[in-house]
Amino acid sequence: MEVRTRFAPSPTGFMHVGNLRTCLYGYLFAKKNNGKFILRIEDTDQERYVEGAVEIIYNTLKKAGIEHDEGPDKDGGVGPYIQSERKAIYLEYAKKLVELGGAYYCFCDKERLDSLAGENGIKKYDKHCMNLTPEQVQQKLASGVPYVIRQNIPQDGVSSYNDMVFGEIAVPNADMEDGILIKSDGMPTYNFANVVDDHLMNITHVIRGMEYLSSTPKYNLMYDKFGWERPQYMHLPPIMRDATHKLSKRHGDANFEDFLEKGYLVPAIVNYIALLGWAPSDNREKMSMAELMDAFDIKGISKSGSILDEAKMKWLNSQYIKELSEDEFVALAKPFFEKSKAAGKYDYKKLAKLLIPRVEILSDIPSKIDFLEEFEGYDKELYENKKNKMDKQIAVEILEKCIPKFEQTDDYSEENLQAIISEIIEQGGYKKGQVFLTIRLALTGAQMTPGGATEMADLLGKQETVRRLKYSLEYLKG
Repeated sequence: MEVRTRFAPSPTGFMHVGNLRTCLYGYLFAKKNNGKFILRIEDTDQERYVEGAVEIIYNTLKKAGIEHDEGPDKDGGVGPYIQSERKAIYLEYAKKLVELGGAYYCFCDKERLDSLAGENGIKKYDKHCMNLTPEQVQQKLASGVPYVIRQNIPQDGVSSYNDMVFGEIAVPNADMEDGILIKSDGMPTYNFANVVDDHLMNITHVIRGMEYLSSTPKYNLMYDKFGWERPQYMHLPPIMRDATHKLSKRHGDANFEDFLEKGYLVPAIVNYIALLGWAPSDNREKMSMAELMDAFDIKGISKSGSILDEAKMKWLNSQYIKELSEDEFVALAKPFFEKSKAAGKYDYKKLAKLLIPRVEILSDIPSKIDFLEEFEGYDKELYENKKNKMDKQIAVEILEKCIPKFEQTDDYSEENLQAIISEIIEQGGYKKGQVFLTIRLALTGAQMTPGGATEMADLLGKQETVRRLKYSLEYLKG
């Protein structure tokens, strides 16, 4: 049997990380088992349809490196792969289910349905239209009375199945309602369309969120009525934003595009999302897509929710950044360089050398280099801080000895600047840290910078370096 999994998103906006994780696990499971991964667009809820959302789905999967084998753009012979184009198929199978006794026509109007609310305010359909005779049903249909088609769920007994993650799941039939399968506009609900589509598309493994654990028995009742083989189910625990709240689109949490805008690298996003609810047997953390495919195993899926820890995600992202070449970093970081006050005024490749080991996400860049254009001298207290083991007078002495030497040389390589500073240290009997800190503060006016004294001088160049050293010396004397 060929393993076939599917990802069936609704085109309702950006790709939430929970959806992307479901997609990723379906892809990894299919590829680990030499199977096929199918993309299906579930757009039957036209009221929630967002213009351009289908393109977002395609773009997200492409960026993430998740390549579907079949879909709207890759016909595998079981399409259409867009639900709104399958309307006639659903109606055909709904009528067949009515004939098999697994569904029935319901003609109840809104007023009657509203009257069904019990003491707790919960509405549950009472099978009223099940009592209609075939003749009455045909008469209403012929008269054009609006209708829906409802599932006919047994009132007694228990429906159960085995989930690959959670094990045996059992739900009393009395706890389930005769839900609508075909709406009054002729469009199917998710509860019906996913069953028909998964069967006709030969889906062998259904992977989705655990919110469907208790409704899956309803789907299995339909599989059984049709005489179809049930797929295997893998339900996934939720991704949490804290110990008590799930991530949700409603609260604007964690869309794939949000992380890209923050400056996360795509491989790091995919890697981290894979670890939200799953762990490899060897507990590795940094893995490429190929490594994820090789390591993915159902045994590693947790039954409890996972908290999205952005601090951990930033750390993982920094590991990917450290592997970039300077040219790769510049290409990815250019939009963030352009947001800085230092945009276009410095050699980005030199900045890349300083930043690669020091940033966790690319949006850190502006705050780390803005000081280059915000230079207005420094806080004198920085030189009078006991922790620095120096004072203002020592700083003045160092700068007075340093400026002539920096003016006389045209070689601003780090190696030559290191030699000049070492000479000042030796001749003046200063501590190494005193001299390097004095020069760095004089050049940047900042307590924290992405590089030391010689790196800053190399980046600024001779003219700007000398100007800043002189400015800082006068500032200190003032």
